[in-house]
Amino acid sequence: MTDELDELKAALRALPAADPAAKADAIALAMKKFDALQGSRAAPRPSQDRQKQAGFLNGVRNMLNSLTSRGALAATTSVAALCLGLIVVLPTLNQPEPAVIALPEADDARTRRVPTPEVAATDEPEPMVQPNEPNLAGRIAKTAVPEAGTIVLQDAPAEGFAEAAPAGSVLSAEAEMRTEASAPDILQQGYASATAQPESDFNQTVLPVETTEAFPNADANPVKVTAEEPVSTFSIDVDTASYAVVRSSLMAGVLPPPGAVRVEEMVNYFPYAYPAPDQADAPFRSTATVMPTPWNPGTRLVHIGLQGRLPALADRARLNLVFLIDTSGSMDEPNKLPLLKQSLRLMLAELRPDDEIAMVAYAGSAGTVLEPTKARESATILAALDNLAAGGSTAGAEGLALAYGVAVTMGGDGEVSRVLLATDGDFNVGIDDPDGLEAYIAKQRDTGIYLSVLGFGRGNLDDATMQALAQNGNGTAAYIDTLNEARKVLVDQLTGALFPIANDVKIQVEWNPAAVAEYRLIGYETRALNREDFNNDKVDAGEIGAGHSVTAIYEITAPGSVALRNDPLRYGTAADFEGQIAELGFLRLRYKSLGQAASKLIETPIAQGGPANDDARFAAAIAGFGQLLAGSVYLNDWGWDDAITLALGARGEDAFGYRIEAVNLMRMAKTLDTR
Repeated sequence: MTDELDELKAALRALPAADPAAKADAIALAMKKFDALQGSRAAPRPSQDRQKQAGFLNGVRNMLNSLTSRGALAATTSVAALCLGLIVVLPTLNQPEPAVIALPEADDARTRRVPTPEVAATDEPEPMVQPNEPNLAGRIAKTAVPEAGTIVLQDAPAEGFAEAAPAGSVLSAEAEMRTEASAPDILQQGYASATAQPESDFNQTVLPVETTEAFPNADANPVKVTAEEPVSTFSIDVDTASYAVVRSSLMAGVLPPPGAVRVEEMVNYFPYAYPAPDQADAPFRSTATVMPTPWNPGTRLVHIGLQGRLPALADRARLNLVFLIDTSGSMDEPNKLPLLKQSLRLMLAELRPDDEIAMVAYAGSAGTVLEPTKARESATILAALDNLAAGGSTAGAEGLALAYGVAVTMGGDGEVSRVLLATDGDFNVGIDDPDGLEAYIAKQRDTGIYLSVLGFGRGNLDDATMQALAQNGNGTAAYIDTLNEARKVLVDQLTGALFPIANDVKIQVEWNPAAVAEYRLIGYETRALNREDFNNDKVDAGEIGAGHSVTAIYEITAPGSVALRNDPLRYGTAADFEGQIAELGFLRLRYKSLGQAASKLIETPIAQGGPANDDARFAAAIAGFGQLLAGSVYLNDWGWDDAITLALGARGEDAFGYRIEAVNLMRMAKTLDTR
C-alpha cells in the first residue's frame, strides 16, 4: 500500500500544468453534478429508502470514477478543495433572520419566533423543532428548508387529514388534535421531536439529569424539655407521596433529596392492623404502644395508632368526582400523561354505577372535556380520557377554578364531592401568588368539596405546591410512579382515598414531667400546630378516610437517663411535678363529624407498659429508614444493616409485598449511601 501511495505522489509531482480548457470542463461538470444534488424533494425521504446514488460524497465518488486521466484527477482535486472552502466560508457570510412559525392557541393563531438551526452538510434536512414544544413535530406534519431563515408546511398531507395544508398555513385546533393522535410517518422514520422520549414501561424509573423540583422545607423536630414545653400538638397526615418519591429516586439509582423525605408519610404508607372502632363509637379508635428505641437504648418509642372505621359498601355515600387533568407540554412523557390515563382507568372499574364523573383538562387555558356522566357510561368516560393529549403551558389556577365550578353543580345532600387533581405540579401560568391560591382553596373547602392531588413524573415535580393544595383543600396527596402504585392508591385503598369519615383531626399529647424528661416527635414537621390551635375549630387540620390508619411516633427519655440531651434546670427538677409515674402522658384527639362545624374531644391516658407487636416494630424500622435518608443526628451508630434486620424481623403478614419492597429499598439505599 505504501508503494502505491509513493507512486501516486511521484506521478502527481510529474504532472504538467493543467490545460485551461480541460480544467474549465472539469469544473463545469463537477458543479453540474454538485447542483443536481442540492435542494429538497417534495417531501423528506426516509433515510433507509434513499437512492443509492444520492448524497454529496457519492456524487464526488461517481465524478472521480468517470474521470480517469491524471489531468482530470488533478483538476477534480482542485475543485474539491474549492468546494470545501465554499462550504466553510459561506455560512459565516450571511446569518439568516429568525424564522416565524404560526401556531394555534385555542381559536386564535399566534406567532412564535424560533431561531433557525444550522443545517448540517448532509443531503437530508432535519425538521425544525422547538425544544419546549413537545408536540410541535406532531403539529407540523412534514418540514423542509428551501432557503435560509424560512420554515413552511409542505404540500404533502399529514396522516389523518382529508387534504394537504398549503405551504405556510396554520393547522386548526381540530386538525392539531388529529395530528397529535396519529403521528405522521416522518416521526417513524427517524425524524422524531428533539424532546421525544423513548417508550418505556410504566414501572421503569428514569430521573432527568437537571431538575426544577421543589419540596417543603422544614427542619427536623428537635428534642424538647418536658418541663419547659410539656404539650405537643399537630394535625394528622395520611398522605403517602413522600414514600413513592423516595422509591422512584432509589430505583433510579440515586438517594432522594432530603426535602423529599417526610418520615410520617413513609410510615403511613403501609397498612397496619390496628383495632377498629365499634359502629357506635367515634369514627376512629386510638391505641398506644411503648417499646425500646432501636437506635438508642437510653430512650423509648411511644407508638400511637389511629384506625378509621370502614363502612359497608352499601352504606357508602354517592361520589361526585371531577378529574382535573394536567395536559401541559411537561406531561408529555411515558410516566406522566400515559401513566395518568392508565391509573384513572383502574379506578373507574371500582366506582359504583351511580357515581358521577366529570373531566376538566388544562394547558394554556382550561376547558371541560367531559360533562358530568354516570360511571356506568364507561365507554363515554374512557373515550374522553383517551382523547387527551399533552401540549402547551400550565394554567393551573384557571383549571382549579373551573373544576370547582363543575363540582358545585354535581353536589347533593349526603353526597361526597371531590376534585382529583392529576399533575406533575408544574404550575407555570396563572399562579403569580401561591399564598393567594392556597387562600382560594381554603375558601372552597367551606363548600364541602374536597381536593386531592396525584403527582406524576419527576424532573419538575412541584411537591411543595401539591402538598399545600392538598392540605388546604381537605384532601390527600399521593405520588404515582408505577401502575402498582396506582392500583394501591386508587383500587386497594379507594375508599380511604376518596371517602372521608372525619374532618380536622388533631392530636395533642401532654407529657408527664415525672416520667418523661425529654421527647421528640418523629416527622410531622409540616403539620405542626400551636398549642392553642387544638381547641380552635377554625384552624384546619387533616382528614381521615374510611378504613384509613394513622401512625405517630415519639421518642421519649426518662428523668435521670444517660441519654438525656439537655442539662437539668437549676431551679426545677422532675420532683417538683405531681403525677403518676405509671402514666407517661395524656392523649387528646379532636375531630369534626362530616358536615359539622363544632369538634368533638376524645381523651386517653398513655400507660407505661404494653408489648410491641410487628406493626409497631415495623413502623419503627420505617421511621429509622426515613431518618437515615434525611441524615438525622439522633440515630447514633444505628445504620442500614440495623434497619434491614429490624424490618425483616417485623415483616409479619405482608399480603401485597409492600414491606419486603421496603427492605429491598433499604438495601438499595445502603449501596448508594456514600456519606
